[in-house]
Amino acid sequence: MDGAQGVVADAGPPPFRAAVEALRGVRLRPHIEVEPTPPPKRLAPYAYALEAAVVDGDEDLADGRLVLLHDPAGHDAWKGTFRLVTLVRAELEPEMAADPLLPEVCWSWLTGALQARGLACGEPSGTVTRAGSHYFGGLAERPPASQIEIRASWTPRESVGGVPDTGAHLAAWCDLLCQIAGLPPAAAADGSVVSLPQRRGPRST
Repeated sequence: MDGAQGVVADAGPPPFRAAVEALRGVRLRPHIEVEPTPPPKRLAPYAYALEAAVVDGDEDLADGRLVLLHDPAGHDAWKGTFRLVTLVRAELEPEMAADPLLPEVCWSWLTGALQARGLACGEPSGTVTRAGSHYFGGLAERPPASQIEIRASWTPRESVGGVPDTGAHLAAWCDLLCQIAGLPPAAAADGSVVSLPQRRGPRST
């Protein structure tokens, strides 16, 4: 991870620069490709964003975006000076997307990924959306496609110096990406963790 990151990491107050540097220093598990992307400009005085994909060969099993926001003056809704905002999505088999408990399970993956790394966070909020596509006419040969999407935000707890452990939050977020992609946990198998079966069919575009 380099290039555009250097410009952002050198801008802003020291806590923000330290938080960005922590993101840059994370060593991620195989199958995850991460790169910087232009952050939103109006959500906070300082922002930094990453895009990531879980890749198996030529196939993207899941992808997402993680945005770090910082307002040195604090934000009433955040109850802090930092906020993490994410979008995660993956394609599913239609029968899996029809499971009525799927939204609750996917949300528990997010909170569980943070808890598994001992991360405290405040004011979590978000949505889990599932959508289905059916093809007709010239596209009728394509099989039905379903997608799950998680949009969420939370306030990472700040440590001494007012800097949250953004590296650990990025690692937890990547755990979520791998779980929604159907990959097994990086750590020893836990029978209480339910993962989606890995998808190997071609993704529709």
